[in-house]
Amino acid sequence: MAEMKTEVECKENETKNSNIVAFNSKSSSEVRKDYFIQQNGIKYAGRHLIIDLWGASHLDNLPLVEKTLQDVVVACGATLLHIHLHHFTPNGGISGVAVLAESHISIHTWPERQYAALDVFMCGESQPERSIEVLRQAFNPSQVCINQHMRGTVYE
Repeated sequence: MAEMKTEVECKENETKNSNIVAFNSKSSSEVRKDYFIQQNGIKYAGRHLIIDLWGASHLDNLPLVEKTLQDVVVACGATLLHIHLHHFTPNGGISGVAVLAESHISIHTWPERQYAALDVFMCGESQPERSIEVLRQAFNPSQVCINQHMRGTVYE
């Protein structure tokens, strides 16, 4: 079952530095880092934030959505590989993805409902919780709902 976090808990976690450890998944003759995270005795691939923005504005503004995704990448300490966005007509909704070295950010907007759905999945040393303030500044939502899932949790 997914680990659920509130926005307050996410902000509290933002102030705690996680202990990032690159685990070796190969023999010593062929050492490759898998960039799994070790934090509070748990090993996992990355954190996946499921973010719903309600009462949001500017959700049909393609240049703003693209700049916001770029700003999220920078704020989270991730590495942008590519952004692909599609602007729908007639409602102006936008769907797209920012492909990252650390995973991805996806966005789907419904301007007519003032709603946006985002996935922010990142591994390694990136900090996906930092995306929340960037999204708040760009889209000014009246409500932000956040769920967090630890992807690839290793149970030993």
